Amino acid sequence: QVQLVESGGGSVQAGGSLRLSCTASRYSVSNNCLGWFRQAPGKEREGVARIEASGGVIYYFDSVKGRFTISRDNAKNTVYLQMNSLKPEDTAMYYCAAANGGSCLGSDFPYWGQGTQVTVFS
Repeated sequence: QVQLVESGGGSVQAGGSLRLSCTASRYSVSNNCLGWFRQAPGKEREGVARIEASGGVIYYFDSVKGRFTISRDNAKNTVYLQMNSLKPEDTAMYYCAAANGGSCLGSDFPYWGQGTQVTVFS
């Protein structure tokens, strides 16, 4: 059974940084598309970033472009989300998700982590 475990969330002042990690078990991050999503209270879940098996990032949500960076470490079977210049509107539960296949185009994400909370205060 595929397992995704996120870590790295927390509370940070606006302008600060956090790095989220997502480590996979029984799943190869090097061969598949991985993504980060978030959901704030009362709002729909939204995509944040995705990275293809080739390492080529294909998507950042507009509001995080230039501030967030998705990356992977295949040796550690882990995907990261570096978040800089955080804003209060970035406050949400952040989820790691994994697809079946290397391309992120039109991918479903059947595998999800339990989420890690990010709170940005002003």
